[in-house]
Amino acid sequence: MSILQSIILAIVEGLTEFLPVSSTGHMILTSSLMGIHEDEFVKTFEIAIQLGAILAIVIMYLNRFLQGLQIYFKLAAAFIPTAVIGLLAYDFIKSVLFNPVVVSVSLIIGGIILILIDKRVVEKEEKVDDVVDLPYKNAVFIGLIQCLSMIPGTSRAAATIIGGVFNKLNKTQATEFSFLLAVPTMIAATGYDLLQTPIDFNQEQLILLGIGLAVAFVTAWFAVKIFLKIVMNYGFKHFGYYRILIGVVFLLYMASQGSLFESL
Repeated sequence: MSILQSIILAIVEGLTEFLPVSSTGHMILTSSLMGIHEDEFVKTFEIAIQLGAILAIVIMYLNRFLQGLQIYFKLAAAFIPTAVIGLLAYDFIKSVLFNPVVVSVSLIIGGIILILIDKRVVEKEEKVDDVVDLPYKNAVFIGLIQCLSMIPGTSRAAATIIGGVFNKLNKTQATEFSFLLAVPTMIAATGYDLLQTPIDFNQEQLILLGIGLAVAFVTAWFAVKIFLKIVMNYGFKHFGYYRILIGVVFLLYMASQGSLFESL
């Protein structure tokens, strides 16, 4: 992987991490388009640079994290299902599901779901005054739905936002809870992946990781601000259309290259 390729992947990560379009899926597709071999370092790089995007959320929502312990309890309730199922499914996910075909199909299915629920999101009224008032059972259910995002292309943001909409949150609250839940989820996922990956980073790889983290932080900061405005004004359906378009285009591209079934 070159420095330019690491920058491109980090930009993709930062722009897509908190949008319901799957950052991991986009990085896998981008790596495929650039001809980057998905070795252990590349897979770890694609996960590790998410910490840069997560840092942007920590800083942007610092006041929320400092308001009291209640938000931590609710996030913990949502995080536990993901942690348990993630530990059990880790090897299968990394060895089998990290391929462009799975990503493309997941993008299309998720896009259809986003379009179908968009009307419900627009019409939904608040059932809680604040995300900290979310009942624990609903937080756990959001965590269970987040587990679906372990399939590359599904999107953690899409899963948690959809879960929030069906569990007493309006679109603004669901989006905020998705951002906050990303912090423990992605820190744990990245940390566990680094512990499980039998790789000694050389100086060149450490430089690539450093560049990726910095670029992902900056792009995520701006992407979140833009995303919030889009959600408030237009809802989620346009992200659904985008997912379907990208998924179909990439399937057609792989078919034209004769690599559709080779990716499986």
